[in-house]
Formats: sequence, C-alpha cells, structure tokens
Amino acid sequence: MVDYIWIVIALPLAGAVFLHFFGSRLREPIAGVIATSTVGLSFFYALIAAADFFSGTGEAETVHLFDWIPTLGANAELLWDPLSAVMTLTVTGVGALIHLYSIGYMHGDPRFGRFFTGLNFFTASMLILVLADNFGALFVGWELVGLSSYLLISFWFQKPSAAAAGKKAFIVNRIGDVGFLIGLMLILANFNTLTYGTVLADPARFVTAGTATAITLLLLLGAAGKSAQIPLYFWLPDAMEGPTPVSALIHAATMVTAGVYMVARTASLFELSGFAAATVATVGAFTALFAATIALMQRDIKRVLAFSTISQLGYMFLAVGTGAYVAGIFHLFTHAFFKALLFLGSGSVIHAMGDEQDMAKMGGLAKVMPVTHLTMVIGWLAIIGIPPLAGFWSKDEILALAFGAGGWFTFLWVLGIITALLTAVYMTRWMYLTFWGEARWDDGVDPHESPAVMTLPLVGLAVGSAAFGLLNTPFHGPFKPAFEHFLEPSFEAIEMAHLPSGSTPWFLALISIAAAAGGALFAYRRYQGAEAFDTAPVAAKRTGVWRWVTNGYYVDDIIGNLLVLPGKLVAAWTAFVLDTEIIDGSVRAIGGGVRRISGWLRPVQTGFVRNYAVVTFAGVVGLLVWFVSQGAG
Repeated sequence: MVDYIWIVIALPLAGAVFLHFFGSRLREPIAGVIATSTVGLSFFYALIAAADFFSGTGEAETVHLFDWIPTLGANAELLWDPLSAVMTLTVTGVGALIHLYSIGYMHGDPRFGRFFTGLNFFTASMLILVLADNFGALFVGWELVGLSSYLLISFWFQKPSAAAAGKKAFIVNRIGDVGFLIGLMLILANFNTLTYGTVLADPARFVTAGTATAITLLLLLGAAGKSAQIPLYFWLPDAMEGPTPVSALIHAATMVTAGVYMVARTASLFELSGFAAATVATVGAFTALFAATIALMQRDIKRVLAFSTISQLGYMFLAVGTGAYVAGIFHLFTHAFFKALLFLGSGSVIHAMGDEQDMAKMGGLAKVMPVTHLTMVIGWLAIIGIPPLAGFWSKDEILALAFGAGGWFTFLWVLGIITALLTAVYMTRWMYLTFWGEARWDDGVDPHESPAVMTLPLVGLAVGSAAFGLLNTPFHGPFKPAFEHFLEPSFEAIEMAHLPSGSTPWFLALISIAAAAGGALFAYRRYQGAEAFDTAPVAAKRTGVWRWVTNGYYVDDIIGNLLVLPGKLVAAWTAFVLDTEIIDGSVRAIGGGVRRISGWLRPVQTGFVRNYAVVTFAGVVGLLVWFVSQGAG
C-alpha cells in the first residue's frame, strides 16, 4: 500500500484536471460528487496505509517517484511516517466533509464546476506539502497552496473586495516566502542537500547553533506567513471574502496549518537553537492574545472565526516552540474538526439568512435551525475548552507543558490563560448574538434549516469535536496516550517537553476550566436581555482602546499608509513619469528624429525617371573622374 501512496495525491489532482476541462459541462451536482469522491477515496487509502502505524509495527518509508534535481537531493519523493499520516488523514478526512457540504452551499452558482476544481487542486497541493520527503518538494507544495488559496479566496472576483482579498493573501504570503526560500538556500549551502534524511537526522554535525538560529528564524518567517502569525497575520481576516467552504478548508485543514507542520517537521533544527524555539513560542503566545482581543468586537460572523483561527494557531506555535510537538500537532488535529464545524455552521446560518453575515441582524436562530444550533453548541464548547470535548484536552496539554517549561515560558502560560478567558467571551458572544436571545432579522428574511447535504457534514464534524480529544488524555494508566504513542516515532530523536509532576497538571487544568467557564458566564450575562446589543455601528459607540480593538488596532490602516500608499506612489511615478515621460519620451524623440531625417531625404524620391537618370549619370561621371585621377597619380 505504501508504495502507491502517491495515489492519495493523484486522486484529487486528477479530479481537478478533469473538472477544469469538463466541469462546466456537467450538471449539478455531478462535479461536486466527483470532487468529493476523489478526496474521500484518498482518505480511505491513507487510512489503510496507516494501519501499521496504528498497530505500532509500521516504519517510516520513502517512496521514490522520479528524479527531479538529484544533485540537490530534491527528487520527487514522498515520506510516509506517522506525522505525514496524521496530516494526510486530517486534510482528506475534514476536506471530504467540506467538499460534501459545498455541494449544497454552492448550489445554483454559475461556476459550480470551477469551484470544485479549485477545492480539489487546493487539497492536492496541501497533500504534496505534507507528504514531501525533501525541502524542494515541500516548497513546491508550499507555493501551490499559496496559488490555490489565491484562486479560491478571489473566486467571486466580480466583487472588488474578493479580488483585493485574494491579492492581499498572495502578496503577504510571498513576503514570508522570501525568508523561507533564503532559509532553504542556507540549508543547501551547509548540508549540500535538501533531503530530510540528511538535514534532520543529526543537524549538529553540519551547522553551529548560530547557523541553526539563522536558518530557523528564516523558516519561522515563512511559517508566520502561511499560518498567519505576527507580523504577517493580517491577510487571513480578509480571506473571508471567499465562499464559506473555502474559509473552512483554509482555516481548518490546509493552508494555515502548513507553518505549524513545517516547524514540527524541522524540530531537530529548532532544537539546536534555544533562542529560535523561544521566539516561536513567544510569537505564538502574543499572536494568540492579540487576535483574541480583536475578535471580541467583530460583528461579521465569519471574521470572529477568522481572528479565532489566528489565536488558535498561536497556541500551536506556543506548543512547538516549547518543545511540545505532539501537543501542537494534537491541537492542530482537534482544531481542524471544531473550526471546520464552526465555519460550516456559520455558512449554514448565512445560507439561511439570505447571505446576511452581520450578527446584529441575527439572534433567535436556535428554534428555526435546530441541527445547526446543536452542532454549533458542540463546536463552541470544544473551542473554549470545556471537558470532555476535544479542544479542552489539546489546549490544556499545551498550557500545562508551557507552565512546566518554567522561566519565560511561565509568562507565556499566563498569556495563554488570558487568551482562553477571552476565547470563551467572544465565542459565547458569537453564539448568543447568532442563535440565542431575541430575533433581529430584517423584514422579508425567513430563516430555515439547511438541507441534509449541508447538515450531515456538521454532524460528522461535531462527533469529531466531541470525541477525538479522548485520543490523548491523561487517563491511560501504564500506557501512553494513543495519539502520543502514534506520533512518537516521528519525534524519537527530539527531547520532548514534559508535564509537571504530581498534582500540578490537575491544578492547571482547573485554572483552564475556570477561565473558560468564567468567560462564558460573563459573556452570557453581558448579552442577555433585549437591550444587550446595540444594532448601531459598534465603532461609533466606542472610544479609546475599544475603538482601537474594534478596528483591529488599525493595523491595516498603518500598513496601508506606510507600505501600500508609498508603493502605489512609486508605481504611479513609474507608470506616468518613468514610463510615460522618460521611456516613452525617448521612443518619441527617436521617432521624431527619424521623421525629420526622412523629411530631408524625401525630395530625393521624386518619382520622375529623368531625375533618377541625371543622378545616376552624375554618379557614373564622378566615379570615372575618381578612377582617372587615381591612375594619373
């Protein structure tokens, strides 16, 4: 089975190629069924191929497809180990449910087939990234994910905001990729290869701690771009302009997890530099808190979840920076389920509300959308960290390991606890304003439950959000947790972070639960009652720090004035001064000179034969005189 693991990539890629050429000719829902089937079959193939890892008898294998750049150690090769298996199963499992949901959500769209072309291509690109056996192949998947995200975010390109969001995502990611590419150049210069087997097996034989720090910080810049961390986080909220299934796929199972995966995959390099590892954890903790504060004041149902994703990714960076690689990947795994659930649930609400996304115009939807509401309750409890749902186990493990690391990481644990409190506040607010309280619908809106093709994926994701956290709990007796045991071979050479001893983890868990419960209770009481939410623009009612929070600390405005506006001025100067006046002016000057010279020569071309004969005769006479004079001399 492992020898043919390339089938996992080939199926969605073949679906994308087929639908690109023939999707527009297929009637609904055939294109959606084909796309969903390819990803679903990839999931089942990967599940069978991972069977040996589940039993504890499997070993990592490299599958060679063809030679690409063998002198650089960058062939087309795939690595099948527990880490790539977890990522593959997450991408294809959650991705298949999102594909199925999209059949109902995109019903009636004139570019129905083209949408599923993009989804399949996006999935195939992410699978190339997580299955690559060298940095060269990883970079191919890395860039294809960036390209496919641009195509999907700007899918409704007729909307100026969607076209701008796609360009913003593409450009910001390219900024991070500059650092990532320089990091790969340093790897090649110091290791003379890009193959994981050489670079990651024992990097201390090839590089010093200083060189490792330079490499890993550059890789972190690329990871910050893909996984929307400070300072390159600001493209992700605008990515909400894409269709909701795209938001779910980007935020839950594909693009934004690429940076976390890359740091975990290169753990042995980060272990050489304590400064780089601490930087990863610090960036993650501050990003988590920063994004959580912005989410408190958002009114768009999807933008709340967008900033929530940035915050949750911060937890994952805190984990891998602390050395808690299994905990980081575990949170990536659980987050894929409850965040996909929340996004698809928001899509169900938007679908029911006639494309309305302002929570100020919702409320009271629990009665008319019972299935969506029930699944959203599970997603809400999972993300705020209420046991025994999945989010509690993964988030609590990250926080406990950060506390156990001591020193600076204890301060980062404090930031993590504050973030957990804020998460409970803004997500309870999200639930209350959307599903509870009094209805605030506009006249003519008739909310209704979504069709089964949309609610069934919600149920499946809700089951995962409720149950899959039990794969890595402390209730395992003398045995290791299933998830930790599964991933252990991928990190066997890494010194992993450890939980504090004794009863400390239980005390820390109680603090985490108290923060979640306290935040939820505060938000519920705050938004309870008919007058709890003022439907006037929030920004107009806020002053001081709240105005800054509501407007995302004006980061977009600052970047627009400091970078975008000067860039536009330079572009305008280039277009209208350098290009029009200098370059075009030079061309016009040359043309004018040629025109004047031709004006001087034009009288020679009279069109009369007698004139040409006189000139010819004069030329012959002149030549004869010259020859005679030469002979006489």
